[in-house]
Order: sequence, then structure tokens, then C-alpha cells
Amino acid sequence: MDVITTAIEFIGNNIPLLTILILATFIGQEVISNIPSILHTPLMSGANAISGIVIIGSVIVVLRANPSDYFTLSLGFVAITLATINVVGGFVVTDRILGMFKKKKK
Repeated sequence: MDVITTAIEFIGNNIPLLTILILATFIGQEVISNIPSILHTPLMSGANAISGIVIIGSVIVVLRANPSDYFTLSLGFVAITLATINVVGGFVVTDRILGMFKKKKK
């Protein structure tokens, strides 16, 4: 089988899941674009918590992976790295936003 045939079979077998993914993407975009800026900090904290869960899950997957399965180990490393960058960046942004509400010293 070539790559195109495999991709077509995958899409054909997963139409309901792909439909949910596409709808969730559009709904998420609409929800996020209509959030007032005052709610940004609590939402960022929630996103940080979700990324923390991704880090824990990725570490568990990497620890249970077969040492000779380089694909799983590489994917786990990428997931851990990206989730860690997301958490650190989220905390930096949240700190800056909260800093805007502090009274400035005269």
C-alpha cells in the first residue's frame, strides 16, 4: 500500500472523529476570540494545568516505551518539550498580566 491509499483509508475509517475535531476547532476559535481580557488570566491558568497533565502523560508514555522504539521515544520527547515550553510561557504571560494590575511605586 502506498501512503495515499493508507491516508484515504484512515480518513474513511475516522470520519466521525475528524468531524468532531473540525467542529471543536471552530467552536474553540469562536469561544476564545470572544473572551473578555479580564478572564484571560484564569483561562491561562487552566491551560497551564492541562499542559502539566500532558507533561505527566508524556513522561509515563516515555517511561513505558520500548527502549528500541525510537519513534515513540522521539514523539514523547517532543511532547514533553512543547508542553514544558507552553507551561513556562503561560506562567510568564500570566505574571506579566497580573503585574499590570499592581500599583506602581511613586
